[in-house]
Parts: sequence; C-alpha cells; structure tokens
Amino acid sequence: MKQKILFFIFSLFIFLQTNAQCAMCRAVLESEDGQSTAEGVNNGIVYLMAIPYILVAGIAYFIYKRFSKSKAE
Repeated sequence: MKQKILFFIFSLFIFLQTNAQCAMCRAVLESEDGQSTAEGVNNGIVYLMAIPYILVAGIAYFIYKRFSKSKAE
C-alpha cells in the first residue's frame, strides 16, 4: 500500500512539471516576445487538466474507504 501511495505522489509531481501546450498554441506563443503569456497559457492548461483527475481520485478514495470499512465489520 505504501508503494502505491509513493508512486501516486511521485507521478503527481512529474505531472505538474509537464508542458501541456498543443502544437498550435506553442507556435503562436513562441513567436511572441517575452514568454510570460506562454507560461500563463501553459499553467492554465495544466490547471484545467488536473482538476478532473483530482475529483475522480477523491471520489475513488471515498468509495475505497467505504467498501474497506464495510469489509472490516
């Protein structure tokens, strides 16, 4: 169980460091002077992509806790 938790935490940190821009967004934003807009777009994409995964993981955790509690009784 500890290995699964450590793997999840490790993969979460790796996930946060990825570049999430599509090819079109990257091409348009790289031609712009100053990369602040590109960083903002990239952070927004990662934020929008992470929220559904966090919600599904939270729901799965509560379902797991509920079923593991009923098996223990």
